[in-house]
Amino acid sequence: MKTLRDAKVGDTVKVIRLHGEGATKRRIMDMGITKGVEVHVRKVAPLGDPLELSVRGYELSVRKADAEMIEIV
Repeated sequence: MKTLRDAKVGDTVKVIRLHGEGATKRRIMDMGITKGVEVHVRKVAPLGDPLELSVRGYELSVRKADAEMIEIV
């Protein structure tokens, strides 16, 4: 299983499934990361956390722990 955490800077990936449950999953979905959406990895912070993403036309920062819950293809 490949997750968003595995994506490299410059990659554009498609979300195929969200793992996790409850408030964490709801928060990820509220940020616009849902099944089928394309996500572009813009930058990674110097220490590797967080990731800066482009989703649905806006920029978003996501922690690696949350990125592990997002399955991509």
